[in-house]
Amino acid sequence: MPPRRRTDPAAGRTAVAAWAQGEAERRDVTTAVRFTLEELADVAPGNSVEVRVPPAGAVQAVAGPRHTRGTPPNVVETDPDTWLGLATGTVTWADAVADGRVHASGERSDISHLLPLSQ
Repeated sequence: MPPRRRTDPAAGRTAVAAWAQGEAERRDVTTAVRFTLEELADVAPGNSVEVRVPPAGAVQAVAGPRHTRGTPPNVVETDPDTWLGLATGTVTWADAVADGRVHASGERSDISHLLPLSQ
């Protein structure tokens, strides 16, 4: 069962659009990040990869072995602007990893095939 959606999709799309236009306030960025993380969990349900975008949110996604304690074996971590760039397609996975804007560890942590997310 996919996680229960907490962000209203209309509010999420509005926040993503505000970010894309360079008009987002901090709360808009947080809403956009949470919305796109929820979208990722819908597209790739599971618990084998934890995607962290501090301080805005985190989600477990991608089918595979479930992780329940300690540090997950497959982690993706990035900042809000990089995550939103990946989610919208304005930043490529390869560039973000090469530049050190994305830290990905574990054999399942390459989520490039899931990005950008369709809105």
